Amino acid sequence: MSDKEMRMAYVDTIVELAAKNKDIVVLEADLMSCTNTGVFKKAYPDRFFNCGIAEANMVGVAAGLSTLGKIPFASGFGCFSSRRVYDQFFLSANYAKLNVKLIGTDPGVTAAFNGGTHMPFEELALMRVIPKLTMIEPSDPVSCAAFVRLMVEEYGCHYLRIPRKPVPTLYSENETFKFGQAKVLKEGKDVCFVALGSLMVNQSLKAAEKLNEEGISAGVLDVLTLKPIDRDAILNQAGKVRAIISAENAQMMSGLGSAVAEILAENCCVSSSNCCKFARIGINDEFGEVGTQDYLVDRFGLDVGTMVKKAKELLK
Repeated sequence: MSDKEMRMAYVDTIVELAAKNKDIVVLEADLMSCTNTGVFKKAYPDRFFNCGIAEANMVGVAAGLSTLGKIPFASGFGCFSSRRVYDQFFLSANYAKLNVKLIGTDPGVTAAFNGGTHMPFEELALMRVIPKLTMIEPSDPVSCAAFVRLMVEEYGCHYLRIPRKPVPTLYSENETFKFGQAKVLKEGKDVCFVALGSLMVNQSLKAAEKLNEEGISAGVLDVLTLKPIDRDAILNQAGKVRAIISAENAQMMSGLGSAVAEILAENCCVSSSNCCKFARIGINDEFGEVGTQDYLVDRFGLDVGTMVKKAKELLK
């Protein structure tokens, strides 16, 4: 199946849903040319609000609309949808138990030429500690559209993390998804990559293929939702393989790597059948920088070569 822009998977889905649900509204922080939400504005001009370059205020407006029964989708670059709006999203939306859907685009190295100031490495860690928040990072356009639909159906606050640009399609249109349910893309007997997000899921598939060519049986688990995380799926893989490697386009501290480490540590204490070696792939306590995505992938150790090397080291 052909690649599709993730921003179009997002926008096309909310436009489709808005035709049947008049409570859906969209808010922007003057980035609609980047997120392509101008498509929604054209279809439903009275349900679109450009709040200007004032992301914290945008989240406050979204919270207010939620109190009126609306289902607000507020989008911006991931750096702004996390660091800049954190207090407003924490208190006005989550603490108040409202129904705000926050979208963060250009996660991690996908921010590319926007550089270190606009390169969100840390928002997974920030968002993960907000009580009851659902966190989603779909791996392809099909899963993105499916989770947007689920976000409308489920009352509560959600954080959706997506790149804007085209990514490979991994799932068929009839695939079903649930919050807290991971998907096994490839089974392995020696090592399993537990990956989050389009970039690292596809990197994991490539790394698994290279390892398999060298006689090492490698699998890939697509996490899809960091919170709630599919604990059972991770433990199931841990019971089948000799090593688990988490892979995320974000800081390893307090993100996916920490979540997987917590699951393994808590269960190794009570069951030796779930014990295996463990390592993390991700950003290691660094700030972002300017460059092409390919350069940044290599620069921060998210490349296939590093993943293959890490797997071999664990299996020695």
